[in-house]
Amino acid sequence: MQGDADIPDIPTEMRAVVCYGPGDYRNERRPVPVPGPGEVLVRVVAAGICVGDAKCHGGAPMFWGDGNRPAYAESDVIPGHEFVGQVVALGEGADALHGLKIGDLAVSEQIVPCGACRYCRSGDYWMCMPHDIYGFHRATQGAWAEYMLFPAKSLNYRLPETLDPFHGVFVEPLACSVHAVNRGNIKLNDVVVISGCGALGLGMVAAARMKNPAVLIALDLNEHRLDLARRCGADIVMNPGKTDVVAAIRDLTGGYGCDVYIEATGAPKSVEQGLLAIRKLGTFVEFSVFRDPVTVDWTIIGDSKELDIHGAHLSPRTYPTAIRMLEQGLLPIDDILTHRLPLEAFGEGIALANDGSQSIKVVLDPALN
Repeated sequence: MQGDADIPDIPTEMRAVVCYGPGDYRNERRPVPVPGPGEVLVRVVAAGICVGDAKCHGGAPMFWGDGNRPAYAESDVIPGHEFVGQVVALGEGADALHGLKIGDLAVSEQIVPCGACRYCRSGDYWMCMPHDIYGFHRATQGAWAEYMLFPAKSLNYRLPETLDPFHGVFVEPLACSVHAVNRGNIKLNDVVVISGCGALGLGMVAAARMKNPAVLIALDLNEHRLDLARRCGADIVMNPGKTDVVAAIRDLTGGYGCDVYIEATGAPKSVEQGLLAIRKLGTFVEFSVFRDPVTVDWTIIGDSKELDIHGAHLSPRTYPTAIRMLEQGLLPIDDILTHRLPLEAFGEGIALANDGSQSIKVVLDPALN
């Protein structure tokens, strides 16, 4: 797919999904963006539907950035922050700025940092105060369209020619998974538990396997997902609906509990389960986005176990690792990308992502009619 010969003429209009508010997403025709200085125009090859996108569509009271901004997208915004595209036009200076050329397959980190706030200046760009993530703000229109712009301040990566272009849509979620695993500070003798084997949890299993812990355990209520977790590198899989996983983990560890517990379900019960399953002085990583506030016994965290509690947000400096993992075939990616739908079927895709029982990663393909 890479190379100038594969680039069709750029039309003036494109098909796009546009958000006008929670539950009000519409198929429309929009002008194709024209790249300005430092900007990159790509033809969208594939765009994922994140569970966060589905929750956003439903108007769930989630928050980004400073904790005071509802997570549902602003009106007049094209959603979509998981994507892969082919470069079709470059604004002035964009080739040198981003190291991209016409015909390249490329991905862009989901956040476009401002470069000026306290967090950007200290190098913690993924916590940028304006927090412009593709598909949530008008300044960073997303990928549920035939074309999209990478802004001048975006962080972009060229994909290797050996990687299946469609697989590139999984770079963003996998990069998030790698960051969550890095936050666990996994050591070679650790017993590690990944709770939740959706798309992100499976990525965490594969990333944790690269850390080579003593035992890697995956938890999920879905047997098919547990089978995929084994293929991603889990040593032991457990279904909390069939097994008392807290007791089982304690039995495996001489009564102590696991060293690292990474929560990737978005279910409050999994948080409580992790606090009970983890050993004293263990590390608990919280990745999920929850629909509602979660209440736990903080005495366990403090006085009882003195736990290290780490959050995990986005994917700082992990895109190269995610790209390498996909190129090396470290995940059964064709079984993870379960659904491929046209843009116009975004509603069906959101429903599949919300339900989760029949899908793992739902992808929109603008080339489908």
